[in-house]
Amino acid sequence: MPTKLLISRQDYLASGIHIGMKQRVADMKEFIYKIRDDGLAVLNLGKIDERIKTASKFLARSKKIMVVGRKAVVHDAVKKFGEVVDANVIIGRFMPGTLTNPQYKKYFEADVILITDPLVDYQALKEAVKARVPIIGVCDTFNETRNIDLIIPANNKGKKSLAVLFWLLAREILKERGSLKSDSDFNLMSDDFGGKE
Repeated sequence: MPTKLLISRQDYLASGIHIGMKQRVADMKEFIYKIRDDGLAVLNLGKIDERIKTASKFLARSKKIMVVGRKAVVHDAVKKFGEVVDANVIIGRFMPGTLTNPQYKKYFEADVILITDPLVDYQALKEAVKARVPIIGVCDTFNETRNIDLIIPANNKGKKSLAVLFWLLAREILKERGSLKSDSDFNLMSDDFGGKE
């Protein structure tokens, strides 16, 4: 019997969370469900859902979460996520020394770091490795996954896709922490995470 998804299959598909790219790397092969006739890779919804559940469990146990998103498309989602789960948020440029230099005024000793694109958030990835901070990365079909401890396969270019991803992560973390009894107690929608196109 298939496991129950966090949201309906239709809602996942409507967000475009499963739409990959024509560029594909070997690291992401296990997460690709199929390649369309036009060459576009489609990510496996079951694996996306499973990784969101796993990441939520891990993040719920962490006190000091840092979320990094340099691309403008993810700013709203990351800010709202930080607000809801009490995470430290860095949008735009990641300043060198944030994780590695205790003298830097915005230095943060993270328990875990969540990056929204390993390619764009490279500085944060590099510092997390140096500081030995576990890394969760939202990876599309073209992302290299070296040094990422937990991959969340997803479309990391679409506003709606990212809104749904961070909305689900926030909801599941609060449930894991015991702040929410059920999904219906979560009074935020994915649109609150910047899901409106």
